[in-house]
Amino acid sequence: MTERRTLRERKQQRARELIIEAAFELFAERGFSEVTVAQIADRAEVGRTTFFRYFGDKQEVVFADEQRLLDRMAEGQDAHAPSNPPGLGEALAEIREIVLAMCREVTSDAARYVLHERLIEQNPELHDRSERKLQRFTEVMGEILRARGASEVTSAMAPHLALACYRAGRRLAGPDPQALTGSVESAFDELEALT
Repeated sequence: MTERRTLRERKQQRARELIIEAAFELFAERGFSEVTVAQIADRAEVGRTTFFRYFGDKQEVVFADEQRLLDRMAEGQDAHAPSNPPGLGEALAEIREIVLAMCREVTSDAARYVLHERLIEQNPELHDRSERKLQRFTEVMGEILRARGASEVTSAMAPHLALACYRAGRRLAGPDPQALTGSVESAFDELEALT
């Protein structure tokens, strides 16, 4: 039974990846607004039903990596047993490592990262969705910190300060995937120097 489930999970993961690859290929070729869900499903050689099993709409495909990272972050942090409640400095240090790991992961496919950033810049609806994803990051981190016993001030401030460092680093890096992690790290260094 376990082997079957594992095989099924691998097939599901592969179908999801095929949809993402097909979508990004089409977005690069035609532009986001010119691509339909049916075209993505056709390119990925899956049915529309399969597409909607994994994604609510074509916008979600653009943010598939971010959502996966958010889900994994929440699962990984929940697995840690509560220790001493973190103060602001400790919480920021923990979130810093998470943010930098996320930066490294989203830039591991440089071409996809560049296209992702271009799509967000050129499409207001994707920019809005991106902002909601970033807001969700702060909410998840705040929930994790509260669950670990952090004060309300720490649970509110640390994620938003980390988000400010990410935003600053992203702006400084521009669309260059190789500059993102270093720029975000520099922003965290500047913040740390102030405290």
